[in-house]
Amino acid sequence: MVLDVDSTLTRDEGIDLLAAAISEDVANTVAGITASAMRGEIDFEQSLRQRVGALRGVTRDQMSHAISQVRITPGAQELISRAHELGHLVGAVSGGFHDMVDPLADELTLDMNAANRLEWKGGVLTGEVVGPIIDAKAKAATLEQWALAHDIDLLNTVAIGDGGNDVEMLRLAGVGIAFMAKPIAQQAADVSITEPDLSLVLGILAERWG
Repeated sequence: MVLDVDSTLTRDEGIDLLAAAISEDVANTVAGITASAMRGEIDFEQSLRQRVGALRGVTRDQMSHAISQVRITPGAQELISRAHELGHLVGAVSGGFHDMVDPLADELTLDMNAANRLEWKGGVLTGEVVGPIIDAKAKAATLEQWALAHDIDLLNTVAIGDGGNDVEMLRLAGVGIAFMAKPIAQQAADVSITEPDLSLVLGILAERWG
């Protein structure tokens, strides 16, 4: 089972919380770009680089504060715990950042995670991303790689997401679930959840897999 993070596994967009650490104007600008990207209106990589550029100068203390503001989606821990009890692996793949995703992965005992890496110099963000961008294609590729690494047929995989950059992995997975999603993600998914409770995924899987 592979989940998107921002607005799926968590109720927040991590990059918007970071932008709020700078100023209200920056927060509003970044939030607008984020919303447009999630609706699939603009290229995700382009939008990410624009938003990360606006984060130049954010300190590690400001990062820690933003991380403390992240709210885990209701039902997330129940879903992950039950999946583990049933012998399933659970991962998260994010268009956000390892700085924010890694602590969340530890807290929720995820088996694996992937995200973008921000560049730090002198204890502040440079406004650049290090390495390849985790976009829609990369999310789908990560799902496929993890399945292959654990000898799991793609028909036995689940992807859960809400935005335009989740579309390809929703289509690739055996079961694609749109969670509180934008129309573009709903159209790509096999089923949609419209209540903010990730434990509802358990009922959907019980119906399909028994």
